[in-house]
Amino acid sequence: MIEFTEGIYTFYVYILTNKSRSVLYTGVTKNLHQRLSQHATKLTSKSFTAKYNVKFLVYYEKFGWIQEAIKREKEIKSFSRSKKLELIRSINPNLNFWNDLFKQS
Repeated sequence: MIEFTEGIYTFYVYILTNKSRSVLYTGVTKNLHQRLSQHATKLTSKSFTAKYNVKFLVYYEKFGWIQEAIKREKEIKSFSRSKKLELIRSINPNLNFWNDLFKQS
């Protein structure tokens, strides 16, 4: 029997915000670059991210298994705004203006 401790794919849980940093959106994807491009171009014009112009990547985590990524996404979505801000600041510490992590990659 073969056991895998890591998945063969990479999945991402991410948090996006808008220009004024007033809205936070949490999502999960297999292809972070492609998904961020979809958000930026408003691929689905009536979506939450299109409506609130949410396209700046301020936080992400990597996972080897989709089940773990989905579990974490649900956990983050259940957080209060202050707990989400604390999480974002753990990797993006600029308090007044978070860096867009997508532009840095």
